[in-house]
Amino acid sequence: MIGDCSDPAALEGAAWMLCYLTTPKHMNFYWSFLTVLGLLAVTVPFIMAFGLAGAFAKRARIAPVRWLGGLYTTMVRGVPDIVFFLFVPIALDQGIEYLRHRVLCPEMSGPVWVGNDFVVCAAAKAPLSTASAFVHDVYGFALAVVAYAIVFGAFAANVIDGALRAVPKGQVEAAEAVGMSPGQIRRRIVLPQMWVYALPGLSNLWMILVKATPLLFLLGIEDIVYWARELGGMKTQAFDYPHPDWRLWYFGALMIFYLLLTWVSQIGFGRLTAWASRGMAGAR
Repeated sequence: MIGDCSDPAALEGAAWMLCYLTTPKHMNFYWSFLTVLGLLAVTVPFIMAFGLAGAFAKRARIAPVRWLGGLYTTMVRGVPDIVFFLFVPIALDQGIEYLRHRVLCPEMSGPVWVGNDFVVCAAAKAPLSTASAFVHDVYGFALAVVAYAIVFGAFAANVIDGALRAVPKGQVEAAEAVGMSPGQIRRRIVLPQMWVYALPGLSNLWMILVKATPLLFLLGIEDIVYWARELGGMKTQAFDYPHPDWRLWYFGALMIFYLLLTWVSQIGFGRLTAWASRGMAGAR
């Protein structure tokens, strides 16, 4: 902060604005941008892991595995995303607490469901009530990562499955003719070419993932949309920094942030496509 911000009522002009933009709530607002970027960075590897697992499961020779892959992609795609974003964290949280309850509190043999209440011993709470706010934030963030990975992994599985089917069968047959093993064919022939066909669909999925980050608010995480609404709303004289309704400006800043992120993403996927297409005539 610049200058003395201890008495906002005595400030005016640029000094008032500088102090206003450096309040603790604004620091949380700025930090929430990193939270969104961190979610994207951490979630993408898990999405790809779920996507690859789901795609190969759908193509498995073992029928139960193939059915499981089809069930996963169909179920997630057929249920509204918001349902999974609410269901997965709650189910995981209660599952973890139930297991901890059975292990840490064996003397309590009664049911954990009492009417509509989910009751476990204090030692089974995840995280513990004595844990710091940082631990609670990390725990909630981890549950959000799992929810996003499961939902978008199902869509990625369909994209990857279609890309695997698009690889010319003649090349696979030629690789078999020269004596390459199935593992070698997958690593050297199928997967390198699969990315050329998968990247357009994955780029669209990435854009949808970026636009879905405001759903973090549903999971109890104070994201950029939450803080934009909180800070932009009209503040009366009861607040340190009273101001009219500035939500237009805050949400305009979010629009610029998402447009810049989209622009950078398009450049990145363009370069990825060029790299994956190297040596393939007509693939570009």
